[in-house]
Amino acid sequence: MRAFRWPPPPNGGPRTCGPGPGAPRTGRPPLPEPETELVDTPHGVRLERLVTGVGDPVTVFAHGFGNGIATTRPFGSGVHGRKVFFQFRGHGRSDAPDGPWSYLDLARDLRAVADLGGATRAFGVSLGAGALCRLLVESPDRFDRLVFFLPAALDRPRCPAAGARLTELLAAVEVGDASAVAEVVSAELPPAVRNTPAGWAYLRQRLDHLLRDGLAAGLADLPGQVPVPDARALAAVTAPALVIAAEGDDLHPVEVAEQLTAVLPGAILHRYARPGVLWTERADLRGRISEFLNG
Repeated sequence: MRAFRWPPPPNGGPRTCGPGPGAPRTGRPPLPEPETELVDTPHGVRLERLVTGVGDPVTVFAHGFGNGIATTRPFGSGVHGRKVFFQFRGHGRSDAPDGPWSYLDLARDLRAVADLGGATRAFGVSLGAGALCRLLVESPDRFDRLVFFLPAALDRPRCPAAGARLTELLAAVEVGDASAVAEVVSAELPPAVRNTPAGWAYLRQRLDHLLRDGLAAGLADLPGQVPVPDARALAAVTAPALVIAAEGDDLHPVEVAEQLTAVLPGAILHRYARPGVLWTERADLRGRISEFLNG
């Protein structure tokens, strides 16, 4: 495997091997950056939001730790109706009230954005999946279709490796060290994609957002918390649900996805054979999500 380097070479990176299977074939980000808005919520936290598409149904998309609107938008590319993307507190231009925060706080952010947009369906990835679970404990009938992509924790804290990775990212962003941030973010990429034009484009996009907007210190305690006190409370959720996992993803253990599928009465589980599915199984993943939500 080639060693990771930062900053990238002047020409944008080696072009001899190309990106991994299913990945974008150019070094440009696949989606342009649109203009977002700040919306007031009933609990007093202004959140950054983007609404795309027209008509019904309305689907809300909840992102993962250190991610945001830009990285969540590809999941909705084939989904019908309006799509509501947002940034949790402490991410992007959203407010960062005094912390520390809990998954209940994130669930309030998600509920507020869903209510303001009239969302009837929800998608959550990693941290966003945990916030969605917490919302459903409080309101099991809030949505009529659900997608959980790479759930990271349920009624037990995240593994120590995940906590260390997220702590490292927060520290690198806080001091504005682009090289350190790039080292942490590059771990999200499959080895075959690193040092390719597509990989460099992804890193540039992530670094632009993280170093411009930062990450709030109130996020630091979340890896040691549990999204829900008791997973069995999710048995009251009857909406159809799709749970997606990937074998070999140490930060998002398959066991969490299996537990979530077992407690949700209307859930089905799809597991991919290897991690990095946004790069290796991009078309299949998008099609699977859109087919389920459009159904």
